[in-house]
Amino acid sequence: MGFLFDDHVIEISNASIYQEDHLVLSDVNFKISKGEFVYIIGKTGSGKSSLFKTMYADIPLQSGNAEVVGFKLYKISKSKIPYLRRKLGIIFQDFQLLTDRNITENLLFVLKATGWKDGGKIKKRISEVLMKVGLSSSGNKFPFQLSGGEQQRISIARALLNEPKLIIADEPTGNLDPEVAEEILKIFIDISNNGTAVLMATHNHQFLNQYPARVLKTENGKLIDTKFEN
Repeated sequence: MGFLFDDHVIEISNASIYQEDHLVLSDVNFKISKGEFVYIIGKTGSGKSSLFKTMYADIPLQSGNAEVVGFKLYKISKSKIPYLRRKLGIIFQDFQLLTDRNITENLLFVLKATGWKDGGKIKKRISEVLMKVGLSSSGNKFPFQLSGGEQQRISIARALLNEPKLIIADEPTGNLDPEVAEEILKIFIDISNNGTAVLMATHNHQFLNQYPARVLKTENGKLIDTKFEN
């Protein structure tokens, strides 16, 4: 599926990224287009997670310009942050599912929290996202009844509920066996092929060889936009 190159979901220029008072990345410049799949690599502590947190306004942008899914991040008002996050899907290494409720209830919680009220539409949307991750029959199960790979699929389904323009995935396969990790990666690639941009942090360089895509690298306080070279 082809998309206009200037249809950007992320546009960052001359940005400084901080972790508390510590500057972790300086002069950050990159754009990501609709439907693009992009890896981000770099050593632990090199600024990947701080960049992600800045993108969903958990860390304030102190200097430079950044626009993410149509929201300007410099001095974004607190009242706008929930609306920014509704247009993002955010996925972590740990699945962050609510353990005291089943999968359908986990997904229902998110929809109600983001303003969904029509019961029929809610039921349909939950069915759609579970189908997308290949777990249509798991709605009545609790997280502890699912494998790690299945739980991560559910967290992807949860991230897709509000039809985000961008998925931010922070080491989503870090806790998974290689075979399961590859299945999860293929889901992300499929999501990008359907028009949602995906920015995925990984330490798995095997992915970059097997499924080549654009690569951003955090190194020595900079973000380098590069294609991975064998």
